[in-house]
Amino acid sequence: METVEMNSVSLKRPRSEDDVANADEIKRQKISEKSKTGNDSGQSVETVTEQPDKCLLEDTKNEIIPNEESEEQEDEELEDSDEDGDPESFADMMKHGLTESDVGITKFVSSHKGFSGILKERYSDFVVHEIGKDGRVSHLDDFSVPVDDEVNFEDPSEETFTVLSDEDKKRLEELQLLKNKETSVAIEVIEDTKEKRTVIHQAVKSLFPGLETKTEDRDGKKYIIAYHAAGKKALANPRKHSWPKSRGSYCHFVLYKENKDTMDAINVLSKFLRVKPNIFSYMGTKDKRAITVQEIAVLRITAQRLAHLNKCLMNFKLGNFSYKNHPLKLGELQGNHFTVVLRNITGTDDQIEQAMHSLREIGFINYYGMQRFGTTAVPTYQIGRAILQNNWNEVMDLILKPRPGAEKGYLVKCREEWAKTKDPAAALKKLPVKRCVEGQLLRGLLKYGMKNIISAFGIIPRNNRLMYIHSYQSYVWNNMVSKRIEEYGLRAVPGDLTLKGATAVHIEEGDVDNYTIHDVVMPLPGFDVIYPKHKIGEAYKEMLVADNLDINNMRHKIRDYSLSGAYRKIIIRPQNVNWEVVAYDDPRIPLFTTDLDKLEGKPLPVLPTYGKFRALKMEFSLPPSTYATMAIREVLKMDTSIKNQTQLNTTWLR
Repeated sequence: METVEMNSVSLKRPRSEDDVANADEIKRQKISEKSKTGNDSGQSVETVTEQPDKCLLEDTKNEIIPNEESEEQEDEELEDSDEDGDPESFADMMKHGLTESDVGITKFVSSHKGFSGILKERYSDFVVHEIGKDGRVSHLDDFSVPVDDEVNFEDPSEETFTVLSDEDKKRLEELQLLKNKETSVAIEVIEDTKEKRTVIHQAVKSLFPGLETKTEDRDGKKYIIAYHAAGKKALANPRKHSWPKSRGSYCHFVLYKENKDTMDAINVLSKFLRVKPNIFSYMGTKDKRAITVQEIAVLRITAQRLAHLNKCLMNFKLGNFSYKNHPLKLGELQGNHFTVVLRNITGTDDQIEQAMHSLREIGFINYYGMQRFGTTAVPTYQIGRAILQNNWNEVMDLILKPRPGAEKGYLVKCREEWAKTKDPAAALKKLPVKRCVEGQLLRGLLKYGMKNIISAFGIIPRNNRLMYIHSYQSYVWNNMVSKRIEEYGLRAVPGDLTLKGATAVHIEEGDVDNYTIHDVVMPLPGFDVIYPKHKIGEAYKEMLVADNLDINNMRHKIRDYSLSGAYRKIIIRPQNVNWEVVAYDDPRIPLFTTDLDKLEGKPLPVLPTYGKFRALKMEFSLPPSTYATMAIREVLKMDTSIKNQTQLNTTWLR
């Protein structure tokens, strides 16, 4: 699974008076934004917020979702309203968080002196472009809609989005989502012409998948009657008729998004289109606090409908539409290209040159980044270890018990209630956000009972459950790669592993000169893997024995929790590495243009020759499952953990 940074990190030492002034300005900016938007405190002033004029859902400000998801909608509103929380509380929580050394991240490969810089002071300072399996970098550079040879009844005209009244839309939505007992909705045709009736038919079918229409005469008046064609199934399976045979079943498009992760973006798109999220596919998940550009495919939704969303959605743009016969698959991508700005750097020109040359020539240790291990006082790898040990009481306790540090108030109350009563119903009552892991586990305990924790835990979505054991794998790997570099340095040695095709083989004594450190891989603990012949193999065994696990038997009695083996390169050397040091005075201005800036004709920012601050603009490409924060860590030589940064940067947080 591809992994890209999921957290904002500030990498710098305590600040000067100039920095404090900068921080105060940023604080005023954020307060101003919050008062304007009234919602996401993480929004930044450069956010594209084109307001809908005649949107798909002009009768409501919230995305419409089915009845069974109404509780999740409430959860989302609660989570959004408290997303960042009080900075001082966040800093207090992070005092109990992890540092890099806690998860085995201890070594560097370069010899230059470290320096300070701020990563993601603005989310637009971190831009990710996906690299497809053909090596092409995804860019948003075209808003045009492809034209078919065949006319498709599904292709909506602009009038389609405005012909229905707010009341019509509300009634049709309730019919589509089976919110009442009505079997049909009648819409009177005020201007009775064939053209007008056609537009209404088209609007209903295009905007409300699963509904069919017919025309009826009632008391001398014409009505369009909307009714269900296939019930709930139609929401998950778009209609197969009215789709030209010559057109590919999947509309591929480039999604440009700001400050949203991929799954959140898919959920928003699906709600606006009134379809299920599972008809979308993609090659990899992307960061939230960033600007990201990636390819998405969707089943039997026209480019016209998708393009109209550009008028309706904040922080998204869709373009580069094409029709193809296939969806996208996770892991198909070659990697990601990163454009990163490190602001307010302190390094000299020589230090920066040394650091960037080392990154290009040697690379960085391919550690799993801090976001892999969670941000609270209970690391995700500890829960993963308990799962692998088959210690289900420990799993339950680690997830639900009170923990040090600040948390959202409702979680604190829920944990306190659990510690006091061990009553899942009572604890659940204290938890308005039921969709979180704690809420899902409590629901499971309520359903299956305290003696069946395995089934209760199974209510948590599979990807979330597997995240815990993958976190433990990552924890072991980080520790072992640090030990490997400490023992043998940056050279291949006999007993190391390298990949020949998909097969891992040992490097033999007489063959060692044919390999470099860039050829060496190390195993992730799991069944069906080869362990190194040198002392690192013994270190793996010792670490797992200390955790009451057997390195030779990583199969779990529950198949999902059996760790399959894999291999990971020790050192990653980024490709397409470029950098530039620029001066700037205003921390609020962007330091480069994005795809959207270029489409909208925005000029390059005008920067001073000598400014109050200096920034390092860097670009590089990485393969899947590598962490850009670990590359940046190597450049700056600083701990990327949120715990460390909040201790250094309490002024910035306020």
